[in-house]
Amino acid sequence: MDMSVALQRELTDIQSNLTSIRSNPMDTLSASDASQAAGPAGSGFLAEMQGVVRAVDAQEQTAAQKVESVESGRSDDLVGAMLSSQEASLSFSMLMQVRNKVMGGLDELMKLPL
Repeated sequence: MDMSVALQRELTDIQSNLTSIRSNPMDTLSASDASQAAGPAGSGFLAEMQGVVRAVDAQEQTAAQKVESVESGRSDDLVGAMLSSQEASLSFSMLMQVRNKVMGGLDELMKLPL
């Protein structure tokens, strides 16, 4: 019961924040936010996403190497290769879900009246 009350409060806070953003979109963007958004590629959301994409790619490559080793007979760790392959697959699926959420959010922002 307490969890639902907390979630309801959080939802109410989010809705009030969205309402204030819709009414005054430029007031909510501070100078530091604007400089970070337009800043170098080494900071902020872009850098985080690039790091995640690289990590997922590295997992895919490691999994492919393990599977190749098992297929060629250099390794007998079939379970490890399959686990690594499944981890890489799940990581990629999660990355795609995040991408879809970000794109959905951008679509919603584009729909906001100015």
